[in-house]
Amino acid sequence: MVPATDDPDWWRSAVIYQIYPRSFADGNGDGTGDLAGVRSRLGYLRDLGVDAIWFTPWYASPLADGGYDVSDYRAIHPDFGTLAEAELLIREALELGIRTIIDIVPNHVSDQHPWFQAALAAGPGSPERERFWFVDGDELPTKWVSPFAGDTWTRTTNPDGTPGQWYLHLFDAKQPDLNWNHPDVRREHEEILRFWFARGAGGVRIDSAALLIKDPELGEVPDNPGPGEHPTQDRDELHDVYRGWRAVADDYPGTRVLVGEIWLPEIDRFVAYLRPDEMHTAFNFDFLGRPWDAAQLRASIDLTLGAHAPVGAPSTWVLSNHDVTRPVTRYGRADSSFAFLSKRFGTPTDLELGTRRARAAALLTAALPGSLYIYQGDELGLPEVEDIPRDLIQDPMHYRSGGVDPGRDGCRVPLPWSGTRAPFGFSSPHATGTPWLPQPRQWALYTVEAEEADPHSMLNLYRAALRIRRAEPALGDGALTWLDLGADALGFRRGDADGVISVTSFDAPVELPPHREVLLASSEVADGVLPPNSTAWLRPQHQPGETQHHPNTPR
Repeated sequence: MVPATDDPDWWRSAVIYQIYPRSFADGNGDGTGDLAGVRSRLGYLRDLGVDAIWFTPWYASPLADGGYDVSDYRAIHPDFGTLAEAELLIREALELGIRTIIDIVPNHVSDQHPWFQAALAAGPGSPERERFWFVDGDELPTKWVSPFAGDTWTRTTNPDGTPGQWYLHLFDAKQPDLNWNHPDVRREHEEILRFWFARGAGGVRIDSAALLIKDPELGEVPDNPGPGEHPTQDRDELHDVYRGWRAVADDYPGTRVLVGEIWLPEIDRFVAYLRPDEMHTAFNFDFLGRPWDAAQLRASIDLTLGAHAPVGAPSTWVLSNHDVTRPVTRYGRADSSFAFLSKRFGTPTDLELGTRRARAAALLTAALPGSLYIYQGDELGLPEVEDIPRDLIQDPMHYRSGGVDPGRDGCRVPLPWSGTRAPFGFSSPHATGTPWLPQPRQWALYTVEAEEADPHSMLNLYRAALRIRRAEPALGDGALTWLDLGADALGFRRGDADGVISVTSFDAPVELPPHREVLLASSEVADGVLPPNSTAWLRPQHQPGETQHHPNTPR
């Protein structure tokens, strides 16, 4: 295996596996996933075929929002392990050719962070409060609405019991927003980057990356904000922040990547963050949010590749993450698109159809140009868990919605590894604690152990896809050439005449184009016909009929 620091362009074609630490593997038997559990499963990740692992926050935190409320960036949450163990994990993963990407949450900190505690103690007008957004007044300073629903301001209480200043929190009240106009805030985050790069981190994923800078005038959101006019999103001053971060990353050997979580509808504003002196890549949420529909997905692919080409950045492809309804469930619904505001209890789904489509989507995304992200458990075909008892739900999105939104815990349930009953190998059978979220009994069908023994399982499909993807020079970063297979199918060639053709059907079968062999298919191919809701990878015969050339960055 090539040492994990040798290829400066590793990130352009990388397969990156997202780990939600609480739910991946429990090494000490207390019911919560931890770094010991991850270390014990590094061989599984190597065999799956990933190039990097991305951890959602593993830092010291009260866990009011699953760790996205950080109280100390230089310490590991004791439920997960220690700093020394994190350093060991990074080294052990590198020895297997796997880089580690950590999560940075720059928009806000925990209300238990020393800075915020000092700000509360120091009182109005103090230098400590200037690192946050504290505002006087009897009324809410703005009518800004939280992504978690509800208001974005909470009022403090003075020592004498009288109402104090308001402080801003775009998310939960336990997550006060930092003031990125303050030099301490900028300096601290650059030092955090250095702290983790010095320990071998291969990159950082930047949470809510477009939200850091706020309008200092605290203006209301316009009815139709123009570019850079939104008071809390995508402000032009943000690019100076990320140019500073890129300079830090470039100080270290090997490519230390900056990966942005950027939810923006304007694709030209999105790719502005991917200029050569800013981020390396950013999550492509447009594709994730589209329904299972040929025209919709092709439009998203064209939009994404076309926008990335001028800045020379590779696209990223992702079907889900720790915030999103799992594909097996989502693709089995009448509305197979994804939007946070549409999540509701009791939405019916056809899991058999959803699984078939999720298998097809896995091969489709793995064949597209750029890098690929896999959320833990999607390679097992895990469905969303939608019957968690309401008194066990922990996600603040559920509570802030007044109980209407089921929240995100359904995709965060601990993974099943082996056995026929909970905890399904997530913890030792002799563990003293139960999994922090309950695992369904039917997950005996989805364990790694069960799927390894089934040649037709989702896990073996993923392993085969990633093995071929790594072996085929045509796959990963590079060009894409569309094939004309009709309005109800997606077909494209990667590479030259000896490359790979990917064909995806939707709700009707598709006659495959001329080919020498089927490299891999998500369902059985017979007589040259791809069944509905399937994807096949083919070794092409050189034939005319290509209708559109859509270049991306050269490989």
